[in-house]
Amino acid sequence: MTLNEVNINGTLSKLRQQLKDEKDLSPALRATLEMLLVIVTLLAQRLGLNSRNSSKPPSSDPHRPRKEKKPSGKKAGGQHGHLGTTLAKVASPDKIEVLLIDQRALPRGHYHDRGFESRQVIDIELSCVVTEYRAQILEDDHGQRYVAPFPPQVTRPVQYGNNLKAHAVYLSQFQLIPYQRIQDHFRDQMQVPLSVGTLCNINQQAYELLARFDAIAVNTLAAAPLLHADETGINVNGKTIWLHGASNDQWTHFRAHLNRGTQAMNDIGILPRFKGILCHDHWKPYFTYDCTHALCNAHHLRELERAWEQDHQAWAQRMKTLLEEINTAVHTAGGSLAPDAAHAYRARYRQLLMEAQSECPAPEPTPATKRGRQKRSKARNLLERLINYEDDVLRFMENPIVPFTNNQGENDLRMTKVQQKISGCFRSMEGAQIFCRIRGYLSTCRKHGVAASEALTLLFHGTMPAFVGEGAE
Repeated sequence: MTLNEVNINGTLSKLRQQLKDEKDLSPALRATLEMLLVIVTLLAQRLGLNSRNSSKPPSSDPHRPRKEKKPSGKKAGGQHGHLGTTLAKVASPDKIEVLLIDQRALPRGHYHDRGFESRQVIDIELSCVVTEYRAQILEDDHGQRYVAPFPPQVTRPVQYGNNLKAHAVYLSQFQLIPYQRIQDHFRDQMQVPLSVGTLCNINQQAYELLARFDAIAVNTLAAAPLLHADETGINVNGKTIWLHGASNDQWTHFRAHLNRGTQAMNDIGILPRFKGILCHDHWKPYFTYDCTHALCNAHHLRELERAWEQDHQAWAQRMKTLLEEINTAVHTAGGSLAPDAAHAYRARYRQLLMEAQSECPAPEPTPATKRGRQKRSKARNLLERLINYEDDVLRFMENPIVPFTNNQGENDLRMTKVQQKISGCFRSMEGAQIFCRIRGYLSTCRKHGVAASEALTLLFHGTMPAFVGEGAE
């Protein structure tokens, strides 16, 4: 590791050797210098962390280089069979303007009408549409009045319509636009006044309307054959709470909770009933549930990279190469390896870890007076995990539904981090729960090919997309 052309690791090694050779130092000064060297080493290791060797996001990498794509040999532009987005004429335009020739400007002669040449301009109009319902009143000879019934959704003298509500939730919960900017949008574009309190009430209404969907999502994911689980910290009025995500390629469920561990997972109610394959990042509470586990190898690749770069563990570099080779072979084979190929890779995996034991040995046993498990280096902890959880690490080799990574779960949580960057925090726990339920619904709809605006419009009109009816009640 270098900083301003200074080899930090080499310099620290020289300082340690000089400290070791210096015999005249007092015990107190020696202990102080050793502690300072430990602190500098830890700080230097943090400087060397990036998205390749830790869980830091790529956006935090300073001046990260762009990866050059391998030349494909194809011509530039859309390829054969690619569905383009070129504008096309519509069959039934909303407006038609006829342009007539000023025949006074034409040469003298006789002309025959041969139709029209057409061109279309696709534009938008943002406007406020006010519908007034007038209920007829009849009165009989005895003074008894009879009033025609209003539609069920029309309950007040003046109220906002369902399309407006769907658009407001779309802007705040899907596009993550702050409330004041949403107010500006409605006032400037459509001359509709909306208060912050009204926007909060509309989001609360969406949350309540999605109670049935939330229950269906919990039941469906609990019965799924494969589940991705992850959690991330979110800021609620200055306090860190936890957003728990459970998802697969069809369904997404989010829930905010004060706790991170099993208490939260039990309260959510998915993992206690789940019996399929759970893909996660090796966080210990996940192993308390009675299901099959599959570990995220993207985490392993980053940890192996760190072990090679900072701890100079040669075995880690070789293991990283092997895991990437196995992943490529699985993709080439169509999703799973034949038993013979899987057995050969498993043998190489075990042999490599056996050789790594000598390069990264366990610490010496502690004296009998000390209790508990002796502290290990990060590289040693990683090595022991790869040994003890071999089946969970390599499950993707032979089971076609098991992915190499937990990227599905992490991708589903990613927009939560975007929301935190934009807004900084949630004002209340209720706001966090509203965000979680609506985002889970919109994420699920997107996986089923239903656009967010359509999904919200259906919601406020009292219906659900067709796929929701297929969920387990």
